[in-house]
Amino acid sequence: MTGGLWADLADLLLPIECAGCRERRPGLRHGVCPDCVDALRTLRPGPVRPVPAPAGLPPCHALGPYGGPLRETLLAYKEHGRHGLARPLGALLAEVVATAVGPVGPVLLVPVPDTPAAARARYGDHLGRLARHCARRLRAAGWPVRVHNAVRALPRPDSATLDSAGRAAAATAAFRARSGRGPAVAGSRVVLLDDIVTTGATLAAVSRVLTVRGLSPIGAAVLAATQKRHQQ
Repeated sequence: MTGGLWADLADLLLPIECAGCRERRPGLRHGVCPDCVDALRTLRPGPVRPVPAPAGLPPCHALGPYGGPLRETLLAYKEHGRHGLARPLGALLAEVVATAVGPVGPVLLVPVPDTPAAARARYGDHLGRLARHCARRLRAAGWPVRVHNAVRALPRPDSATLDSAGRAAAATAAFRARSGRGPAVAGSRVVLLDDIVTTGATLAAVSRVLTVRGLSPIGAAVLAATQKRHQQ
């Protein structure tokens, strides 16, 4: 499914700089320069697990570590308004979902929602956009896929300012199940979507909310996983 990644990136409007390396290269004509596209192409999804892992965290797969062109492209998308990157990033996320799930079959994608404040700052739900593009790419490859916004986010502190214990406490109180019936899920495997996994507290909290509703996730798919600088 990554064969169309370069075409996806080539469709973007001309940027000032490469989203992956932030360099102003002569003749840059795409959202991400060829070198960074090659770097993204070399990434292969694999299992990741924070240590210690919070209770309720389902098996998690990531495209790669949070660094290099992947980190810079994610930041350009989330924090710098490069929303056109949702399409190629969604395609990469589809690769992670396919690896996490295994054989082709019905899948229900549940994106971790933004808080209202974060959505306003990013001109919309950034993960919702990724989920839609991810679903389109999977459907094009023959997967029966639906996106279900089953959870809503309540206001909470910026997780970047919190330690592991603070993230866990904030995440526990941060999510509520949406009322009303969702799409039929008989036979579907439920997969959580997020952009980055750090401590796993957010994914574990959302998983617990879904499990109470009878939608136990079989796994989580993320684009990047942070790595601890020191072993404990």
